[in-house]
Amino acid sequence: MKRIFAISSLIAVLFATTLAFAKTQPKSEKIGKEQLNTLIATAKTPAEHQRIANYYQGQAQDYRAQAQEHEGMVAAYKANSSLSTDKNRTSTIGHCEYFVKTFKDMAVESQELARLHEEMAKNAAHK
Repeated sequence: MKRIFAISSLIAVLFATTLAFAKTQPKSEKIGKEQLNTLIATAKTPAEHQRIANYYQGQAQDYRAQAQEHEGMVAAYKANSSLSTDKNRTSTIGHCEYFVKTFKDMAVESQELARLHEEMAKNAAHK
């Protein structure tokens, strides 16, 4: 019974943390892939480059949230002692850890693209 309570408490804390993180992040404009590609191919003004930067900042936020979600799953799988002898436990935890790293790396790349487009916006303003 204590184990069920501990796992339920952990899940509740992780859920609340994820909700709080999502609420503190600014909403980014949703741009479709086709619209993004067109904007990338034609961007000349500071506003156009800033729209692209905002898109990538939003992507980075989404990737960080997904990494955090998978971190929570790793903790939950590790906390479930009934899985300690399960041969799939290691691969399940490994799967989640892979996505933690992947989403964190994607967040870094998206943040870098946002920074580059912010720089392009500044340069376009000086022309």
